[in-house]
Amino acid sequence: MEGGLDIFQILLESGLVVKFVLLVLIACSVLSWAIIFQKRKFLNFVQENNQKFLDLFSTSTNLESIHEQTSEVKDSSMALMFKCGFNEYIKIKEKLSEAGKAEELSHYISEHGMSAIERSLKKGAGHAQGHMDHRLSTLASIGSITPFIGLFGTVWGIIDSFAGLASGGGSIEAVAPGIAEALVATAVGLAAAIPAVWGYNIFNAKLSEMTTQMESFGQDFLNLLERSILIEKD
Repeated sequence: MEGGLDIFQILLESGLVVKFVLLVLIACSVLSWAIIFQKRKFLNFVQENNQKFLDLFSTSTNLESIHEQTSEVKDSSMALMFKCGFNEYIKIKEKLSEAGKAEELSHYISEHGMSAIERSLKKGAGHAQGHMDHRLSTLASIGSITPFIGLFGTVWGIIDSFAGLASGGGSIEAVAPGIAEALVATAVGLAAAIPAVWGYNIFNAKLSEMTTQMESFGQDFLNLLERSILIEKD
C-alpha cells in the first residue's frame, strides 16, 4: 500500500542488534520445530513397540520365552524394564545355585522380598525415560526465553527510535519505521515461543501417560514372576 510500511525493507535497514536478535529467534524456531518433529516420531515409535511387547507379554507365561523375543522390540521402554528385571532375577538364581541353594528361591523371595528386582525395574524405567525426555528441556527453554529475547529487540529498537527523535528527527514518520522494526522482534519471539510451549506440553502429557503405563507393567511383571516362582516350587 502506498505510504505504508514495507516490513521486509524495514528489517533490512534495521540495526545490527535487532538483526542479531531476529537471527537468534529464527534459529530457535527452526530448532524447536526440528525437536517437535523428531520427538513426535520417536515417541510414536516407542508406543508402537510398547504395544507389540505388551501383546507378547500378555500371550506368554514363560519368562525365558519373553526374554528371547525382546530383541524384536528393543526400542520398547517396557521391554527394557523387563530385561533389567529379568536379568536381576537370573542373577539371584545363579547366586543361590552357586551357594548350593537352588531349590530355595521361593524361600529367599519370601524372606527378602523382590526389592532388588523392583530396583532393577526402576533402573530400566529411568534409563528409558532418559531417552524419552531427551531434548524436552531444550524445548522448554526455547518456549521460556524467546519472548524475552524478542522483548529485548523491541526495547532496543524503541530506544533507538526515540534517540533519533531526541536528536531532532522530529516527526512520527521518522520514528514509525524504528517502532515497527522493534515490534516485529516481539512478534517473531512469540512465533518461536508458542509452538515450543505447545510441543512441550503435548509431549509432557504423553510422557506422563507412558510413565503410568510403565509403572502398571512393572506390577504385572512382578505378579508374573511371583507366579512363575510358585510354579517352580510346586
